[in-house]
Amino acid sequence: MDPEFVPEGVDLERPNAARIYDWALGGNANWAVDREFGEQMVKTFPLVRTGARANRAFLGRAVRYCAENGVTQFLDLGSGVPTVGNVHEIADDVDPDSRCVYVDNEPVAVAHAKILLEKHGDPRRHAVIAGDLRDADDIWERAFGTGVLDPAKPVALLTVAVLHFVPGPELAGTIARYRGLLPAGSFYVLSHVTMSGVEGDELEQIQRVVKQYEQSSTPAAFRDREEILSFFGDLELVEPGLVPVGAWRLDDPRSFALDCGIGGVARKPAP
Repeated sequence: MDPEFVPEGVDLERPNAARIYDWALGGNANWAVDREFGEQMVKTFPLVRTGARANRAFLGRAVRYCAENGVTQFLDLGSGVPTVGNVHEIADDVDPDSRCVYVDNEPVAVAHAKILLEKHGDPRRHAVIAGDLRDADDIWERAFGTGVLDPAKPVALLTVAVLHFVPGPELAGTIARYRGLLPAGSFYVLSHVTMSGVEGDELEQIQRVVKQYEQSSTPAAFRDREEILSFFGDLELVEPGLVPVGAWRLDDPRSFALDCGIGGVARKPAP
């Protein structure tokens, strides 16, 4: 990345989750501090990059599922740095009139998303806003205030690989608020790192990764499976439910055995 391109508000003293994830996916929107942290993570947990790619692939399959099932406008919370397989690109493959608003609080992610959309987006259908997903009402108002999303139609709400960087029990209330705001027929797409069901060396490695993230600007909070499941509330999980991201709607779910990243898609039924 061009060392002179430093968006306002970027902390270059500590690594950041959005930029580390970009590094893990092979992107270039990161700095030495992020790459050094990433390399240390690989030493701790050799499957870090494999897990990041599996999560990104899950995102792609989930977006395609939503679009193919009639929901073609997306609100992507904690969208991160744009990279291969962005939400709007996948959705556009299914429906060229799809809509997408990206939301992130990391200046690099927002700056790069703006650049990407200026070059390859459509301002009538794509937008990015800077904001904290913990303020659900503000995010919802501003996202729809862009004019990109139609409040009369269902929305696919995405929190993919972001909630484990939002600590605290109050998050449950925040996600419940988003669920309440979703129109009937909407989807909620979620992935989250967990230590539930993880054993042996993999568990020890994940625990050490959590400790490493304490040195970053985005400490990790890896919840158990039941707490993650509760984020779906009374929404209806689609098959196969909440499962390892590498196993979600793959022809052969046994082809990926990493259990620490789980995800699912649920639909909001009509009242």
